[in-house]
Amino acid sequence: MSRSLTTAGVGLDMTDILESEMTTATRDSIGDETRVKRVGVVGLGHMGHAFAMNLIDDGYQVTVYDRDPKRTAAVTGAHAAAQIAGLAGCQVVLTSLPDDDALAAVALGPEGLSSILSPNAVHISTSTVSPGVSRRVAEEHARHDQGYVAAPVLGNPDFARERKLFVLAAGRHSALEKVHPLLERLGQQVFVIGEDAGLANLFKLSANVLTATTMECMGEVLALLRKGGIDAHLAYDVLTNSLFDSRVHKAYGGKIVDERYSPAGFVVPLAIKDMRLALAEAEKSAVPMPAATLVHDHLVELVARGYAQLDWSALGLLAAVDAGLSDGR
Repeated sequence: MSRSLTTAGVGLDMTDILESEMTTATRDSIGDETRVKRVGVVGLGHMGHAFAMNLIDDGYQVTVYDRDPKRTAAVTGAHAAAQIAGLAGCQVVLTSLPDDDALAAVALGPEGLSSILSPNAVHISTSTVSPGVSRRVAEEHARHDQGYVAAPVLGNPDFARERKLFVLAAGRHSALEKVHPLLERLGQQVFVIGEDAGLANLFKLSANVLTATTMECMGEVLALLRKGGIDAHLAYDVLTNSLFDSRVHKAYGGKIVDERYSPAGFVVPLAIKDMRLALAEAEKSAVPMPAATLVHDHLVELVARGYAQLDWSALGLLAAVDAGLSDGR
């Protein structure tokens, strides 16, 4: 399993990226995970809980916070903070939050992370949010001499628990240098997208568009083959063991063919949010995305049909319903 920190499109190790800027003492300390000991985790949903448990297993002193005390209590081995201020002593705080408003509420303002953390502390945001809010948070942290790294991830909660995520990291070199050993422990590979934190979020939104449109096509094709008389599992086996053997085809195609839409790894409303953010960036850049627009509307249709709590792979369910293969129950 690769543990290298890779620059997207270049394949450079983190040491290569930063070598010109580092002192000898800093170079000697790279990879020394004991340098950062006190880590906070904010947002203890499926992903945040997995991050917290893995960090505890790695020996970090972990402090956790969530608005739901039950989630906080479920993280065995961590210190529970009653409020954001309880994270003030952390060297690094990792946030896993659902949207722009949640990230802004936690990071900005008189009681936010930017106000309570010490200079040189680093905030890692794994949230899938707009590039704009990520840049706002980065600017506020910089104003307080703190670091900010946007590090959204590719993968689901199962990948998080098994450390198989792909991390898309962007931020100033000094912040990336400080937290790269921790980032490497979150998954199997870290890609450095650039110094502009917003670019990591743009990349994540784009990747989610690609995942969603792939699921849409997979659902439609499986519906066609099923209606034509081909067993769904045979169709899945042939497709995913020939030209269509990507992780997305296998993982989400498996959910579609088995109709495993609950419990959800990623609920439909959050998928709608991501598609909406991606389409907003596309509009700003004058990039037509008709396929993304179609999938966005199908996700909205899932909510209208009462499927809001299902996994976003329920795009396959909608394809089956539209083809007359299922009544949706």
